[in-house]
Amino acid sequence: MAEPMIAIEVVYASVERQRLLAMTVPEGTNVRSAVLASGLGEVFPELDLTSCPVGIFGKQVSDSENRVLQAGDRIEIYRPLLADPKEIRRQRAARAAEAKRLNP
Repeated sequence: MAEPMIAIEVVYASVERQRLLAMTVPEGTNVRSAVLASGLGEVFPELDLTSCPVGIFGKQVSDSENRVLQAGDRIEIYRPLLADPKEIRRQRAARAAEAKRLNP
């Protein structure tokens, strides 16, 4: 008897291009296995699919080795941040405070 399959999507967007891949995987497949099976590492060689951060529908998955997929899940592969958002806000606030101080 054939193993039951589920339909999922795997998505990744680089700065230049994006890819959405619809695929079927065996029931019980974990997130990391699906990411590796997607083949997106060949399309985007800068990706390290064994350790890149991933999420499902915008919520980061902290344990991708043990999180089992459900039918219809969309796995999102996240690229590293170029700058820390907290630091950027801190710098913007400091510039605004300085401008206010100089131009009361």
